[in-house]
Amino acid sequence: MHRFTPLRIALAVATAAAVMGTGVAFAGGSSDAARPADAGRAATPVAADVSGATELVQGFIVGYKSQAAEAKSNEAAVKDARAKAGKAGEPVSFERRLGTGAALVELPEADEVQDAQKVAAAFLADPDVAYVVPDRRVYATAVDPAEYKAQWDLYETTAGMNVPAAWKQATGKGVTVAVIDTGIAKHSELSAKLLPGYDFISSTWTANDGGGRDSDPSDPGDWLKTGECGKDKYGNPVPARDTPSGWHGTHVAGTVAAAANGYGTVGVAHEANILPVRVLGRCGGATSDIIDAITWASGGTVTNVPANKNPAAVINMSLGGKFTCDQAYNAAIKGAVDRGTTVVVAAGNFNTDAAAYSPAGCANVITVAASDREGNRAAYSNYGKVVDVTAPGGETSVRDADGIWSTLNTGTTTPDKEKYASYQGTSMAAPHIAGLAALLKQKSPSLTPAQIEQTIKNNTRALPGTCSGGCGAGLSDADKALTAVTGG
Repeated sequence: MHRFTPLRIALAVATAAAVMGTGVAFAGGSSDAARPADAGRAATPVAADVSGATELVQGFIVGYKSQAAEAKSNEAAVKDARAKAGKAGEPVSFERRLGTGAALVELPEADEVQDAQKVAAAFLADPDVAYVVPDRRVYATAVDPAEYKAQWDLYETTAGMNVPAAWKQATGKGVTVAVIDTGIAKHSELSAKLLPGYDFISSTWTANDGGGRDSDPSDPGDWLKTGECGKDKYGNPVPARDTPSGWHGTHVAGTVAAAANGYGTVGVAHEANILPVRVLGRCGGATSDIIDAITWASGGTVTNVPANKNPAAVINMSLGGKFTCDQAYNAAIKGAVDRGTTVVVAAGNFNTDAAAYSPAGCANVITVAASDREGNRAAYSNYGKVVDVTAPGGETSVRDADGIWSTLNTGTTTPDKEKYASYQGTSMAAPHIAGLAALLKQKSPSLTPAQIEQTIKNNTRALPGTCSGGCGAGLSDADKALTAVTGG
């Protein structure tokens, strides 16, 4: 397994017309008719160059056309990687088959932009190749800055989500929500509801737990030393200073389903089950691992990974990277939705158009922007046509109490004692909607992902504050959404 190498590569590839053939294209939303907002999620050209952006790349995800031998045979994919290595004059290795059927290939010795360009060009010239996209890095979308009374996001009339009234109709009981994130640290409000999950981080260095993929999805900590993730485009070290572990997945899971044990916090769907799926570690995570995690969490098959006995009805992904949604991500998400799983994602925290980020800009997802305690679009929140709905994400810049209060850990590096803390971010907004999706699924189990999305969007209320750029259908209202569906 590879250690993350901060190779910067500009994907200057051939135009779509030259290589597209019968390549994979985006499906429009959960259904084209039900998702008018998906006009902003246009199909991405095969192997698009992400508008010429320079990004961190570990390798490539290669999608072969269905008739190609490489689409079915690992042996054929290995031979093809060797052939492309010979053509490009650069080492190329077949790493593994992803859950979607695409091949992950690595560039173990590439240290120049031109090296990777040669490899990409070699694959793109092959008529049996449907797409080639980089295996990118993505990151958690929280912004670092008691107990139920601190959870204004659930009950305050100004900008809360009207959740207590919804609990008269559903609590999420029996519904499984997958939290695809950093894993989860031990916490008394989460432990009783955790199902057997999986750690999909294939890089031992990124995993930071002494191994690669395994059946232990607990969060060992993701602390970083200055410069450990390489340098930004200005040559500055990333991160700019030593960074403690954030316990991001633990905070997200608490917002979805903290148990309400009589103390501490309560989750939106406090009787739901949590399926912990670990994909983020030191310096974020690889899209190839996330693709497999999406497939597995929704009940699909991933080679060399035990079958998931508890497929999730809802997936929450509070993570993202700055690149337009590609065919590899799209295939995994569409596969999950086709299996009946609702996929909820964070819009991102850069105060810009969410369409430039993934998975926020992907089709078949519910993209969630963040609001502050006054009901304005949070200053950091991404926006735009791809945003479906807004939910409380908080803003701690004025005061800590205006953030989202949830489960956490005291450890600065490795896990220590449990605690609660206030975070802000679209990472915090998304699990509110994942929890609401679980409430809807409990009340009406026959609802499809498209119907859950449309129900949430049709039963919002106007933001009491301001929103520039587009905040989707409005501020989510849990009670209105539950009331709009008949139960089973």
